Amino acid sequence: MATATTEGIKISVEANYQKEFSNPNLHHFVFTYKVTIENRNPFTIQLLRRKWEIHDAAESLKLVEGEGVVGQQPVLESGSAHTYLSGCTIRSGMGKMKGEFYVEKLIDGKLLTVTIPEFQLIANIFNN
Repeated sequence: MATATTEGIKISVEANYQKEFSNPNLHHFVFTYKVTIENRNPFTIQLLRRKWEIHDAAESLKLVEGEGVVGQQPVLESGSAHTYLSGCTIRSGMGKMKGEFYVEKLIDGKLLTVTIPEFQLIANIFNN
């Protein structure tokens, strides 16, 4: 599991190869990743946007940006957490992801940039 804390917000990410949905012969490798966002601040935040960098050993860098996460813009009060599951596909069995969340402090409207730590996408095609 990869973790990083920025501006009092802890991000934890765990990736898993999904062998049953992948087809290595067609260069199609599917991964899921579980992200937990913990607000360790004394104030409430709202996640507004995300930006992902997906590095695939077989392709160049792919950027994915958009509002919220899986269709939500969760509000996290002090001490609370939000977990979601998402996924991606890559053409090789090896890659990595990292990114940023953009959150707003609801008390004063200040925008914060939060690091999503880099994590590996490695297809375990023999044991998974």
